[in-house]
Amino acid sequence: MAGKPKLHYTKGRGKMESIRWLLAAAGVEFEEEFIETKEDLEKLRNDGVLLFQQVPMVEIDGMRMVQTRAILSYIAAKYNLYGKDLKERAWIDMYVEGTTDLMGMIMYLPFQPADTKEKNLALIIERATTRYFPVYEKALKDHGQDYLVGNKLSWADVHLLEAILMVEECKPDALSAFPLLQAFKGRISNIPTIKKFLQPGSQRKPPTDEKFVAVVRKIFNI
Repeated sequence: MAGKPKLHYTKGRGKMESIRWLLAAAGVEFEEEFIETKEDLEKLRNDGVLLFQQVPMVEIDGMRMVQTRAILSYIAAKYNLYGKDLKERAWIDMYVEGTTDLMGMIMYLPFQPADTKEKNLALIIERATTRYFPVYEKALKDHGQDYLVGNKLSWADVHLLEAILMVEECKPDALSAFPLLQAFKGRISNIPTIKKFLQPGSQRKPPTDEKFVAVVRKIFNI
């Protein structure tokens, strides 16, 4: 039997967090090897295990996978969270790309200059509530099912719940105008594997704070 997937990244959310979410939702136990110093990153680079000299990197099924999107789509396909046919996969991809765009804005917020943060936070809330959340609300309304695609849990649902919780950390009442998304959040949060991941003590990482920003800047020289 193959060992547990091993995740190589910093001790924070960043681009690895969606990978942690998807593995957890699939009920897959994983190990983490944290990059805590610039030297840790250089060692991985010098050992030749990073295809493009970048992390995230995940050791899974005898591969050292890099590139977040490639890792996520592999996990989704492996654990049957990627639809039943090409059309379902296309919808899952579209929904995931949308939530990825939204989460990217939130992910980079702590790294921005203080004088632009308030403006960018307002933009995130505006985009979430006028561009992204209405799409998912309409999808759920139009097909009247519990999940976004194929009436079955998929990567799109897991990704959307992660995005909703990230937006709510910025603005707790962000879902106030979206009753179907509120119900969706409750349903998906209560799936046993996801519920476990949302409990204290899981491998889910806390929101990025100034202390972690300083660590990341040091490791990646930014």
